[in-house]
Amino acid sequence: MTAETSAVKPGPRIALIHALEESVVPARVAFRAYWPAARIFDLLDTSLAVDLAEAGRLDEAMMGRFRTLAGYAAGTTGAGGRTAGILFTCSAFAPAIDAVKPQLPIPVLRPNESAFEAALATGDRIGIVVSFGPSADSLRAELSAMAAAAGRRIEVTIAVADGALAALKSGDGEGHDERVAGTAERLQGCDVVVLGQFSMARAQPKLQPLLSVPVLTTPGAAVEALRRVTARAGIT
Repeated sequence: MTAETSAVKPGPRIALIHALEESVVPARVAFRAYWPAARIFDLLDTSLAVDLAEAGRLDEAMMGRFRTLAGYAAGTTGAGGRTAGILFTCSAFAPAIDAVKPQLPIPVLRPNESAFEAALATGDRIGIVVSFGPSADSLRAELSAMAAAAGRRIEVTIAVADGALAALKSGDGEGHDERVAGTAERLQGCDVVVLGQFSMARAQPKLQPLLSVPVLTTPGAAVEALRRVTARAGIT
């Protein structure tokens, strides 16, 4: 252990719940950058994304699976004590995550809400890029609901980076990033652009030079928000 790592006071136990294995590394990178003291652990169920894509909608069975995952994560005790917060990294499941929130006594965050707050603070014409098509409707509804709650009227443009997720899953990270960058033309009229999945954060350096507006990623904003909300709850 280095002097630098030993100087970091151990923080609270935080659960990360993933539906895509490609979300694990971006989440961990964000925690190292923005909350290195957090004692994080991962729960991964890759069948969630597959089953949603096949079903085409969030049914009660899927909602129940989220309650089970969240209940398990919240009930664990280990390094860092009892779980103090949960961050979902699966952007297609906002309604299921929102249904979990009031059932638990600890902070629970959706993956995109913090980045969406930053986007709403930037402008009214907001672009969202996704590589998992079933995320599109869920993210549009989530952002529109946040805008309505704030009394805002916004214009949302969704750009699906076709083939990007398949490229990433096959180990072609550069191909993934190129496909994300290929959505730039569809986003030229936006005031701000959000990369709507944790797995897409790596493409920000490729897309940003092609646009004259900010391109936001979700992992860092989510980690900083979870750190703030747990601190307000007296958890550090």
